[in-house]
Amino acid sequence: MENDIKEVVLCFIDALNNDDFTHAKDYISDDMVFVGAMGTRNGGQAYISDMEKMRLKYDIKKTFADGNDVCLWYNIAISGQTIFASGWYHVENYRILSIKVVFDPRPLLEAKK
Repeated sequence: MENDIKEVVLCFIDALNNDDFTHAKDYISDDMVFVGAMGTRNGGQAYISDMEKMRLKYDIKKTFADGNDVCLWYNIAISGQTIFASGWYHVENYRILSIKVVFDPRPLLEAKK
């Protein structure tokens, strides 16, 4: 089962990397909750709408799975910068129900000054 859960998350990230947001939405729950260093989003459509604007690219370095949880360590390309981050994905019924992302936001905040 952990391999299936891991595959859900990896296919989701692959869809995001390919700007295939319709396919990415197939992997998330309509009531998904995203919590990150720069804000929170409630609902799968709100999250996908943000991803369509941001067009992030993920370079996965390590993947861990435990039950219904998958943790990714990755470099993420955002606003012309590469940020090292970690995402914790909780999957229920083969759909991502929550994502929690941690990273140091200072490079992004300093670039806005």
